[in-house]
Amino acid sequence: MTTLEPPVAADRPPGPRPPAKRNRRSWKGWGFIGPFVAVFALVFLAPIAYSIYLSLFRDQLIGGNQFVGLDNYTQAIEDDRFWDSLIRVSLFLVVQVPIMLGIALLIALALDSGRLYGKDFFRITIFLPYAVPAVVATLMWGFMYGTRYGLVGDINEAFGVTLPDPLSTDLVLASIGNIVTWEFVGYNMLIFYSALRVIPHSLYEAAEIDGAGQFRVITAIKLPAIRGALVIATIFSIIGSFQLFNEPNILRQLARNAITTDYTPNFYTYSLSFNGQQQNYSAAVAIIMGLITMVIAYIVQLRGMRKGA
Repeated sequence: MTTLEPPVAADRPPGPRPPAKRNRRSWKGWGFIGPFVAVFALVFLAPIAYSIYLSLFRDQLIGGNQFVGLDNYTQAIEDDRFWDSLIRVSLFLVVQVPIMLGIALLIALALDSGRLYGKDFFRITIFLPYAVPAVVATLMWGFMYGTRYGLVGDINEAFGVTLPDPLSTDLVLASIGNIVTWEFVGYNMLIFYSALRVIPHSLYEAAEIDGAGQFRVITAIKLPAIRGALVIATIFSIIGSFQLFNEPNILRQLARNAITTDYTPNFYTYSLSFNGQQQNYSAAVAIIMGLITMVIAYIVQLRGMRKGA
């Protein structure tokens, strides 16, 4: 009796093997971003965390440094000097920022128009004040503002007139605004000009075919195309206004009666920390200002980047 053997299956060509499961997580990506994360945590997150920690304590006459919770924040909210400085920089922001950005935008549009002779020279010249350190710029303008010396004093003596004192209590904020505008017009101009240069030329060709004039091209093509740059420049200017410190700090040596130690929130926190030895309270004021600045900048960003805005 014979037994039947089962048929032998034909040899199949070897197919691709299924990918082996990774048993270990790859850490190569962290090797690339690790240095940045370390520096970011050291120079950004750690100071914020330490400031929050400081703001929760207070140096008591008896008992030393003690935990007080949110008492420093409550004191800051009830501090008239803090609110006066905040109102002052808010007024500065509302007036100075639109003027500065408007001038920068007009210059950028003039440079982009192609009708300005020597635009490379003008672009470098207008940007040059941004390369001047804020301390040097403030000292330079401060001496020109002087009524006993400098430009204002020389004009009064030469023409026999009496010009208003730029460092008086009523005009010192406008004088600071003039310095900041002189410093940062070129910086914002460069942002706007760079955004204008990347607009597709096909849009200009279509506008020329439709018979659109220069004003129509600006309002219908250029301004909508650089809206992102306008928002970025506005946010930077808002942050810079709330951080106003160098100019009033240096001009105070020339106008002590007009500029007090609580002239701006940053100046106030500096004075509290280094002159008043109130590091805990100054940390609370700084945290509050950081939150106010962040909220306003975020609102401006949402408003500016909203479709159809």
